[in-house]
Amino acid sequence: MKNILNTFLPLYTTTLLMLLGSGLLTTYISLRLAHEDVSGTVIGAITAANYLGLVIGGKVGHNLIARVGHIRAYVSCAGIITASVVGHGLSDFIPLWIFLRMVIGLCMMCQYMVLESWLNDRAESSQRGAIFGLYMVATYLGLCGGQIILMAAAGTGPSMLLIVALCFALCLVPIALTTRTTAQPMTPAPMELGYFFKAIPKLLAATLVMGMAAGAFYGLAPVYAISQGLTTRQTGLFMGVTIFAGMVSQFPLSWLSDRYDRQHLLFYTAVLFALASLPLSVLPHLGFYWLLGMAFISSMAMFSLYPLGVAIANDRVEPERRVSLTACLLMAFGVGACIGPLITGAIMQPFGGNVLYFCFTLCGATIGAISWIRKRQPEIIVDAPLPHVVMPDSLMSSPLAVALNPSMDEDVIQEAMVDTPAEEAAPEDTDTVEETNTRP
Repeated sequence: MKNILNTFLPLYTTTLLMLLGSGLLTTYISLRLAHEDVSGTVIGAITAANYLGLVIGGKVGHNLIARVGHIRAYVSCAGIITASVVGHGLSDFIPLWIFLRMVIGLCMMCQYMVLESWLNDRAESSQRGAIFGLYMVATYLGLCGGQIILMAAAGTGPSMLLIVALCFALCLVPIALTTRTTAQPMTPAPMELGYFFKAIPKLLAATLVMGMAAGAFYGLAPVYAISQGLTTRQTGLFMGVTIFAGMVSQFPLSWLSDRYDRQHLLFYTAVLFALASLPLSVLPHLGFYWLLGMAFISSMAMFSLYPLGVAIANDRVEPERRVSLTACLLMAFGVGACIGPLITGAIMQPFGGNVLYFCFTLCGATIGAISWIRKRQPEIIVDAPLPHVVMPDSLMSSPLAVALNPSMDEDVIQEAMVDTPAEEAAPEDTDTVEETNTRP
């Protein structure tokens, strides 16, 4: 563990500072607009723009890193993000804010890709689980830390934007000063939408719904907290506790996922998500600590859904298609994350903040129904389920997410290809395998 920290500390520090600014900015924008009585539709549109930028950045990032290298790509994106954050304080023109959030989302996806490809390239197979586990800890600590800053400041003035800009400026320092520059160029993951629509249509639909819930949460949970009469400090605590629930849920989920049927786990987790969200959707006012407790359980369930869906999808797809699967799952999640805030924000405007958790209840019930229905025809199942990997619940990850799986090492892929008849090994499959080998 000490060697891992010594080797990857600059990347972990950069990740923490970057997510510190991102977590604070997301909550700050929602709170400020809610205090100014801006409609939920507009707040949802700003959140949707951020996720749209993340989706676009998945394509742009590969080309940028291939052209200028990892460090230059990261530094340039951090500079653009810092300028965009300051731009929020120069004007209250909402269309400008929507554009700036899209730019920030695009640049942050490029940054995620730099960090994760760098970690992938430097990680040894025997240490990859610990390396990316610490990466996830840094991610969640950064998101939670942004809420703590909000609690300490207890305000929504423009000075908060300076703190966000400061975080994004400081995240340049560790990665710019590192001397470890051996990360290899990346190749974009291929897209095989037609194949996956036929092979795993229900999982793609469930992933879309998961994205709707996650996008609505990050953009509109502060608005819900304000509707419940919480102060700015209490709202920061509410967001910090619910985001922290995401980190808490990942490790017991990994243990359960490797020992029990993942399809059943997905069903029961979705039911728990729906049941935990239901009281928050129907009770007009709750005590603060009751609110925190139920929201914590709801968030634990919500943040467990996407990693479970990814694990199930990888179990049902041939090894040589898993990199392509990554891109398709993230695309489905990103589309959902764009739609969710728009729809939920529009409904919240006339019906109140409780609509957020009512939508969560519907999302949980929908995912549970999808996971309950079994296909009659046989599905492609690999002989041994892949080990569950701790991973984020949303697009807080690049299109490398599934490739972080420790079992996707070169030897495993080569063994899979040896078992594949020669006539089935199409050229595009060979390209996919080569790409997977470059990104463990």
